[in-house]
Formats: sequence, structure tokens, C-alpha cells
Amino acid sequence: MKKILVADILDNEAMDKLKSIPEFDVTVKTGMDEAELIKTVPGFNGMVVRGATKVTKPVIETMDSMEIIVRAGIGLDNIDLATAADKDVNVSNTPSATTISVAEHTFGLMLAAVRNHGKANLSMKQHKWEKKLFKGTEIYEKTLGIIGSGRIGLDVARRAILFGMKVLAYDIVDIRTDLDVKQVSFDELLSGADIISLHLPLTEKTKHIISDAEFSKMKDGIIIVNAARGGVVDETALLKALESGKVRAAAIDVLEKEPPDNFDLIDHPNIIATPHIGAAAAEGQKRAGLEVIKILKEKLT
Repeated sequence: MKKILVADILDNEAMDKLKSIPEFDVTVKTGMDEAELIKTVPGFNGMVVRGATKVTKPVIETMDSMEIIVRAGIGLDNIDLATAADKDVNVSNTPSATTISVAEHTFGLMLAAVRNHGKANLSMKQHKWEKKLFKGTEIYEKTLGIIGSGRIGLDVARRAILFGMKVLAYDIVDIRTDLDVKQVSFDELLSGADIISLHLPLTEKTKHIISDAEFSKMKDGIIIVNAARGGVVDETALLKALESGKVRAAAIDVLEKEPPDNFDLIDHPNIIATPHIGAAAAEGQKRAGLEVIKILKEKLT
């Protein structure tokens, strides 16, 4: 029997199904910090995480029976992949399970930013009727620039095209799609877009890919949407660009430090912020959980 550690809770249906597999002895223990993980992981053959649990080098180095770590989600930046490889621990994820969830959330953030939904909602909750203060803009015939054109980026592009938008895309690889998306250089995207949406993992190369120099190349009144990873946008530079008016509005689901201990950016009136909930749709979480089970069964039974 293989011992499975579930360090971040899965969808209820997936959890029930995982616990019912006779070949697995499932332990659920969530909210562990590094010290607790180091004490817990020895003896386990499989481990399930989402984004909260940080599987660091010291944690992996204490694994003595681990065969696979499965991330119920897309990004793997919370797992030390190099150390896992050195220890011959396989690492898998569920890259397509929450694509729709994140793409829809991204599009919702974009619509909220252009139509001032956040400020209008707060005004109404203060029992005000400030109709004339919240005139926005349409996205019809605007140009959306997508930085990072994998599954989610192209799913956002698909929705944008249906809304009558023009789509520019930048990626380090050739973009293969039947969609009406024009692949351009990074600088062409920065200067040509009315709205920019980021869909990148956080790596050494992508950290602060948008900072002061990049904002200077954008149109005045640009709108920024980031539902990818905190850190791909320099938050200090973004706040400066908001204060100067270079950025008209920004909608963010991710932050460099989560949860944040500095709310200067979030408190800006032209920021819409959500607490990293892009993938937090019931359907996407169910797909992710069931995909995790499939991976564990393939690797461990």
C-alpha cells in the first residue's frame, strides 16, 4: 500500500474518491510550514499540493520514500524542481484543469477595470448614487496584448476575439493557433496594446518582466491585468505608473508576497484586487482533483 500525503485540500468529490482507492493510505494534513513538513514527509510515497504548501529544498532532502509530488494546478514555482530531480522524485501538475477558470477570471478582471466596477460597487455600498463618476470604456475594437500565449493566454484571446477585440501576443516560442492572433515582438506589444494581460510562470527570466522601462513604452492610459504570478510585474513600478496616470487601471489576482503585508498598491483607487482566486472555481477544482488521482494511480499502482 502506498502512503499519500495531501498537504493542500482537494475538491470534496476528488478527496472522497482518493480515500476510497484501496491501494492508497491517505493522510490529510494541511497548513504545514517548512519545519512541520520536514517532520512529516518521511515515509510517504506520494504528495499532493496546491499553491499554499512550499515544497522547498530542505523538505525534499528529508524525503526517503517519495516517488511523486503532484500539484493540483498549473504553476510549479512552489516546488524546488532541481532538488526533486536530484532525489529522483517525479513532479507533475494538472496544466489544463483550471484553464477555463483562470481565463474567465482574467476576463472578468479586465471588464471590471475598464468599466470601474470596483469603485462603483464601493460607492453603492456607501449608499451613494454617483453615476456620472464612473464612465468607462468599451473593449470592442480595443487591442489586447497577451504576454505568454500558452493554454490560458490563448483561452483569453478566444474570448477577446468574440468581444470584437484585436489581439497581439508575445511569447518566446512560435504561437500555434487557428485564432486571429498576431504574434509580435515584446516591444511591439508594449507600444501597441490598449490592455495588457500577463500569463507567465514566475522564473528568473520573467521576474519583473514589466517594470519602469516597460511602462514607459506603453500607451498612456494602459490597463494591466495580472492573474498569472506575483512578481512578473514590478509592484513598485506599477504603483508609480498608476500615480502618474500612465496606467489608467490595473486588475490583479496575484502579488509578490501572499498574503501581503503592504497594502499601498491594493489601496490605490484604480486597482481592483482579488486574493489569488483565478483557479478557484468549483468546476476547475474538481477537474484538477480528478486529474491528480489519475496521475497518482498511473505512477503508484
